[in-house]
Amino acid sequence: MSRPGRDDAPDRLYTVTQGRSRSGPDNPFDLVTLVVAECEPTPGMQSEHAAILRMTEAPTAVVEIAAELRLPVSITKILLSDLHATGRVSARHPKAAVPDPDILEQVLVGLRNL
Repeated sequence: MSRPGRDDAPDRLYTVTQGRSRSGPDNPFDLVTLVVAECEPTPGMQSEHAAILRMTEAPTAVVEIAAELRLPVSITKILLSDLHATGRVSARHPKAAVPDPDILEQVLVGLRNL
């Protein structure tokens, strides 16, 4: 069984990315990076770019965008890099919750008492 976007039309992926196989070295995107649209899609815009802008009105992870577009993550990162370079999307990493040190100390004490 082939996977959509991967085996169906490699020439389509080549066309979508304009022949690029990697995004630039300053690519801020990884799988959990949250992407937010900074503008609306414009007429004449590549359909994948327009879909990304519609999809990212609220913060959306790169992996979710790739799944929705049914494209490999590597291709999605290239498309996101294009939008990021033109200021059409912004990227931020999710904030990790830092636990309270007092709670960690209480857990440690509880574990030692076991």
